[in-house]
Amino acid sequence: MEIELGLDTFGDVTVGADGALLSQAQVIRDVIAEAELADSVGVDFFGVGEHHRADFAISAPEVVLAAIAARTTRMRLGSAVTVLSSDDPIRVFQRFSTVDAASNGRAEVILGRGSFIESFPLFGFDLDEYETLFEEKLDLFVALLENDGKAPVSWTGTTRAPLEAKRIFPPTTSGSLRTWIGVGGSQASVMRAAKYGLPLMLAIIGGDPRRFAPYVALYHRALAQFGRDTLPIGVHSPGHVAETDAKAREQMWPAYRGMRDRIGAERGWPPTNPQEYQSEIDHGSLYVGSPETVARKIAATVRALGVSRFDMKYSAGTLPHPEMMRCIELYGREVIPRVRELLRAP
Repeated sequence: MEIELGLDTFGDVTVGADGALLSQAQVIRDVIAEAELADSVGVDFFGVGEHHRADFAISAPEVVLAAIAARTTRMRLGSAVTVLSSDDPIRVFQRFSTVDAASNGRAEVILGRGSFIESFPLFGFDLDEYETLFEEKLDLFVALLENDGKAPVSWTGTTRAPLEAKRIFPPTTSGSLRTWIGVGGSQASVMRAAKYGLPLMLAIIGGDPRRFAPYVALYHRALAQFGRDTLPIGVHSPGHVAETDAKAREQMWPAYRGMRDRIGAERGWPPTNPQEYQSEIDHGSLYVGSPETVARKIAATVRALGVSRFDMKYSAGTLPHPEMMRCIELYGREVIPRVRELLRAP
């Protein structure tokens, strides 16, 4: 089984050696250094997410990706995810086709509605149009993909002015921008990905990853119903790698707890606890442990869901930069080759 193994980050604001929060500017510089290391140790893909809040530093993924493109040579670069609903599809396409040029054809984009809503009031969009905004903007984005460098684009909808036979510049290097639909557990989003013939990226951030098997089956059935060929399916899940299981759990726990409880308080969740944390590591969607432990868990998820891409979100709240750098090194040098070895075994 061919598998791509990547890393994702949201540019979580971390702490320095003195325990104080770093500036968002320093976090962005650290993310660029993390990507450079990932490229050197064999990671296949590096994704940066878009957020508009104090605890995440990256609000303009394409700018960060362009900086990373200048310091890397081989791995693919993309978003994780781009909140298309509150952006302009033409500008999103232009920014990623520019990253594609800067990276010599290595760009891709994961489009989604986002798990946070800060971008909607920030850019003047009505949350009452949440579904319509994504559906129409995705429709326009797909029209741009289909006409990339080939022909003018015409499009009409209700959420923006119509487009009448306009060329979009620059075109991508190859005439094709790999575009995924990010899905957190919505059947409608799975069907939408199949309808437009786009690969599916499953954001599995809690619970047994096998519970997403029905979404995989639905996607395959929908592709067949739409008369489309099989397309890639990927998984995005959080994790952390250290030399031993105990060290990985110990390093991640304070940062995980702080991030989980901060976001949970906003959403009405009860505080987490060590038992819940350990359960997510043992049976859920936290890929935390030694290289062997993490590799075996990734391989089990890949086999169970039949996916061809796994991206581990290696940043976790205030987890310090040096610990993330070591995680990236172990992931590239030890986890990736071990996953491939496990998947080759009968």
